[in-house]
Amino acid sequence: MKPIALTLLTAVLVAPAAVEAQTFAVDDPVLEAIWREGMVESQFRPLAQTLLDSIGPRLTGTPGQEAAADWVVAKYTEWGIDARNEQYGTWTGWDRGITHVDLIEPRVRTLEAINLAWSPGTDGPVEGDVVVIPVTSGPDAFQDWLPQVDGKFVMSSFPQPTCRPDENWEEWATPETYADMISDREMAEEAWEARLDATGLSSRELPVALENAGAVGILTSRWSNGWGVNKIFNARTSQVPTVDIGCEDYGLVYRLAANGQGPKLRMDVDAEFLGEVPVFNTIGEIRGTELPNEYVVLSAHFDSWDGASGATDNGTGTVTMMEAMRILKEVYPSPKRTILVGHWSGEEQGLNGSRAFAADHPEVVSGLQALFNQDNGTGRVVRISMQGLTEAGAHFADWLSVIPTEITQHIELIVPGTPGGGGSDYASFVCYGAPAFSLSSLSWDYGTYTWHTNRDSFDKLVFDDLRNNATLTAMLAYLASEDPERLSRERRTVFPENRRTGEPTTWPACSEPARSQAESLR
Repeated sequence: MKPIALTLLTAVLVAPAAVEAQTFAVDDPVLEAIWREGMVESQFRPLAQTLLDSIGPRLTGTPGQEAAADWVVAKYTEWGIDARNEQYGTWTGWDRGITHVDLIEPRVRTLEAINLAWSPGTDGPVEGDVVVIPVTSGPDAFQDWLPQVDGKFVMSSFPQPTCRPDENWEEWATPETYADMISDREMAEEAWEARLDATGLSSRELPVALENAGAVGILTSRWSNGWGVNKIFNARTSQVPTVDIGCEDYGLVYRLAANGQGPKLRMDVDAEFLGEVPVFNTIGEIRGTELPNEYVVLSAHFDSWDGASGATDNGTGTVTMMEAMRILKEVYPSPKRTILVGHWSGEEQGLNGSRAFAADHPEVVSGLQALFNQDNGTGRVVRISMQGLTEAGAHFADWLSVIPTEITQHIELIVPGTPGGGGSDYASFVCYGAPAFSLSSLSWDYGTYTWHTNRDSFDKLVFDDLRNNATLTAMLAYLASEDPERLSRERRTVFPENRRTGEPTTWPACSEPARSQAESLR
């Protein structure tokens, strides 16, 4: 028998907070069933735990993404939903292994480090001294210095003077100290940029020059401005590893090198290139019974960066759409219009998967009733723009008016709004003038702590908000499917100026996706 306290704690951790809603505006048994299935019988937690913990990150062209796609197809099949992996191109295959970096002189410390995407391994442990890109008088002087990197690790990123978030300084320092820190950091950043400019090389050319000069590894650090968090992107060399070092450890090694204290590192990185591999979108379908050639599409990108497990970018969107499809199949198995779900690959490389699907499936684009996309973290949905479609607001007003206020009270409609230019996969359909919408959510410090970082993991999820989002998405899909009218594609022709650039906003033009990594680099 379990101790009572442990039993109660377990119940608190696993039981949904939601109970039966009391605020349905209409007597609709399907909406009521969606609420019960989504808020009370939710499967969000076990789905997210399997995807994020057991399968893990889903970098385009990796075995992790392929395994995750096969798992999604298997889940849909288990639920009685037709599903397939649909190839749209190829990508350079790559498989991550371990990354282990130690400071071994002048003292011993294991460093927080990760090999960047599409960066090679070391073929066993490698040791070397550390050098910093120097201050030089210009490109000729830098070329004279380059031979000194042979057999060494090169530090190529700005060393942050503090890894405390600014809000910490603002709260605890005097105003004078805070202002001095900001000023000193800005001057140091400017000096570092001048140092890089003096090399005469672009940000893409510099790593290649270091590699060609015999560097055994390139050390970078892109701090996110939050506690213990680095942005993790991709490498720009092909023969030696490019390794991101955590803000604090990067600063430690930099100070040792800059002060002539002889830092030496041991690096052991495992990575394998797999050649050209196929890349897929994962598609699920519940066929419509009355209007099968009209479509409601649930949309989320499936790929992630792999510094962590891609929890909020975009595991949350992925599982939201999976859970919405599970709910719909359970309570609305014979929709009026066909309901599709698209789990898009290659979003991080330029919306490639969704752009390819839109280009390859004009029948879906022309028959689109509505597309609902989610791609910005774990928070509850609070904003939906009509993307410049002048009559879409009336449909959303009708749909939201019958959804429980527990969900709709948080949502702001932007009517008519302006068309999104490429922030996520809905733009692959907006550019055709199709009714595609982004379900924008609360931040939860997404930009600082989870977007493309080494901390984007399962523990960052907020399950009350995610159950809300899956339930909302299922309800919107049901209502859009049953709507007696098609959404009009009438759109505003005059847009306000872009607040960042001051230029007039225009309807985004569709362009061809990159269907291989080689195409993306042209």
